[in-house]
Amino acid sequence: MVKQLCILGSTGSIGTQTLDVVRAYPERYSVYAICAHRNVDKLVEQANEFHPEVVCIADESLYETLRSRLSAFDCKVWAGADAIAQVVTMPSIDVVVASMVGYAGLRPTIEAIKAGKAIALANKETLVVAGEIICELAAKHHTPILPVDSEHSAIFQSLVGEDQSEIEKILLTASGGPFRTFTLDQMRHVTAADALKHPNWDMGAKITIDSASMMNKGFEVIEAKWLFGVPVEKIQVLVHPQSIVHSAVQFTDGAIKAQLGAPDMRLPIQYALSFPERLASDFPRADLFELKSLTFEQPDLERFPNLALAYEAMRRGGNMPCVLNAANEVVNLAFREGRCGFLQMSDIINQTMVKAPFVAKPTYEDYVESDAAARRIAESLL
Repeated sequence: MVKQLCILGSTGSIGTQTLDVVRAYPERYSVYAICAHRNVDKLVEQANEFHPEVVCIADESLYETLRSRLSAFDCKVWAGADAIAQVVTMPSIDVVVASMVGYAGLRPTIEAIKAGKAIALANKETLVVAGEIICELAAKHHTPILPVDSEHSAIFQSLVGEDQSEIEKILLTASGGPFRTFTLDQMRHVTAADALKHPNWDMGAKITIDSASMMNKGFEVIEAKWLFGVPVEKIQVLVHPQSIVHSAVQFTDGAIKAQLGAPDMRLPIQYALSFPERLASDFPRADLFELKSLTFEQPDLERFPNLALAYEAMRRGGNMPCVLNAANEVVNLAFREGRCGFLQMSDIINQTMVKAPFVAKPTYEDYVESDAAARRIAESLL
């Protein structure tokens, strides 16, 4: 039976690689809807190839442009956040690939869960901002959430067939990014162009900057807590520059299971779509004979304080991870635009967490207010 996909963020890194999987298995997957922020050219190109029923763009100012360019296509053209939240609920859709970047991915993911759609989750911020609400909704609506991140996919694969109550520790690997060996003085002078040169992974700009600052790994710690039901004290980050061991689980008997592979996001994307099956692929293989060594290091929290801030936000709980995420989105963009230094990002996030009102048991409306308030505070600190 062909699975009908709705791809949120279809023009981004995860979205385009998801379409690679669809190309490889047209008898298994069909694209029902594609959504993007503002990349009209790429949306039109994708619509021409995959013939979706719905094409949606978040930036409403581009609606007429998109509609005009798709006038010869037999598809619905929608625009705006409300439209994206609506399209994920359409009856024909089986799986929603949640790969929109940032806080914007939260609302459509919530609506998709309520509609009972399987979620292939690549949007970190959804669980970072509102993990408790997401997990409660998924349980209530019996909605599977299958991780697409390579690290969480590795943990998920390591747990297949295991009793999760036997988890002693989750070992979450990190490449260390482009500044792994830089001194603090060197890091004061790095630019966005420097940070965008990731040594192993091909990702979008926002997530690549988060990887360079290790905020991305902090977000993954929070995600892992919610996805696998373990306290943050049981999640250990290991810097693994080769990016071959994607993550591992240590069990109560001392055994460790890990998932290894070449750094190619199409593998975890395909696994999320095909689970519990494994499909043959021509993706690159990791040749263990060619690897001279696999090394692991402790993360340096002095040079990469964002990781410590993420642990602090999770320990405080409530709306604090939401505040952390909002402040990070502000400074990440400011750094890319040259309005903020690399090390200054952590200082502003920390100050925002201090200044933002704390809500111990937030509702969805509290998250919306906390996000807006944290963004105002972070902007004022730039």
